[in-house]
Amino acid sequence: MLFVLMSKYQSVRGTRDLLPELKKVFRSIDETAYKTALNYGFSEIETPLFEFSEVFHRSLGETSDAVSKETYTFTDRGGDSITLRPEGTAGVVRSFVSEGLAQHIPLKLYYMGPMFRYERPQKGRYRQFYQFGVEVLGLESPLADVECLDLAWTILKKLKLDQRCQLEINTLGDIESRQAYREALVQYLTPFKLQLSADSQVRLEKNPLRILDSKDEGDRKIIADAPLMQNYLNQASKDFFNAVLDGLKKLNIPYHINSKLVRGLDYYGHTVFEFTTTELGAQGAILSGGRYNGLVEMLGGPKTPGVGWAAGVDRLADLCATTLAQKNKPPVSIVALGDKAMNEALFFASELRQKDQYAEVFFTGSFKKKLERANKYSTEMAILIFEQENGSFEYKLKNFKTGEEALKTREEVMRFIDT
Repeated sequence: MLFVLMSKYQSVRGTRDLLPELKKVFRSIDETAYKTALNYGFSEIETPLFEFSEVFHRSLGETSDAVSKETYTFTDRGGDSITLRPEGTAGVVRSFVSEGLAQHIPLKLYYMGPMFRYERPQKGRYRQFYQFGVEVLGLESPLADVECLDLAWTILKKLKLDQRCQLEINTLGDIESRQAYREALVQYLTPFKLQLSADSQVRLEKNPLRILDSKDEGDRKIIADAPLMQNYLNQASKDFFNAVLDGLKKLNIPYHINSKLVRGLDYYGHTVFEFTTTELGAQGAILSGGRYNGLVEMLGGPKTPGVGWAAGVDRLADLCATTLAQKNKPPVSIVALGDKAMNEALFFASELRQKDQYAEVFFTGSFKKKLERANKYSTEMAILIFEQENGSFEYKLKNFKTGEEALKTREEVMRFIDT
């Protein structure tokens, strides 16, 4: 009879334990992204898990859902209002300002870590979730946007997701273009004000562009015929966007222009984009970002252009767990008979591990039980080590699929594993 010990203590709703198999996938995603970012000239940064609330409240905007409904905000013992970070960009920009990094621009930074939002938990959405992302500070050229998109595309290709997602891209134009569009959008939406959702009625007064990002079905029907941003772009904004699209074409990065795509944050302008998939249901966005030329000033720094993106590790893990598992080198199982052979097994495993090979020695149980465990250990082959009467050791390679055993020297076994 199987007994399962149940604890009265469970993980908090919206959080989860990253158990070993899932953590392997997370680690592989992070390592792929980090190493690729290094190749593009990015350096890693890590900011605190929490900041003074104003950092996020100013950058995200008081009318955003992330501030009004979703942030974990509390007063600490010193009386300060503290917020767990709901996204990565604001903390990186705060660090840029407070650490005096403006003298080092242009800066290309990579980060990875947990974020926190009080959202309704569902598949692909958690209250503690994980992101990796990049920020480029100090470059106003549209080529910086292209390089960021190229980096994102390269990472997705390395994760074998390039055929399973689509780049959607749009432009919000410069300040002049957005102001002209804002006036046209307000003029269109005002007659529908009472039909809009409560959130969108507030946004109509404070930030009408955010209504375009509404998930409310009633709102979406109303905005279906709303004026399009592309009809209100000045020439400078058109030229900037066309330069980004030309760069994507030269790099053979496929894209789809989505004229309704906006970012739900105040500081975005010009390029906005998302990589989306149809394989995760409602949570289809796996990587999102854009250009933010006013955020550094908003947080007290000098006028500094910026562009960046963030990717959801939880959603990427759902998509590529199988391919990443196949990508890793299979583990080597080592089974030994006798105390001296057990010591030799440990020494042999240490040599393999120093060569960056995953090796596992089975210490407990009978020889038969060790073999059974090795066979279940996601491996087709095991190394068997036996003590000889003269004090030497005998090595065999056992194929679990065929049951065959081949006698080898220690050097032959090492060469076999290295190939």
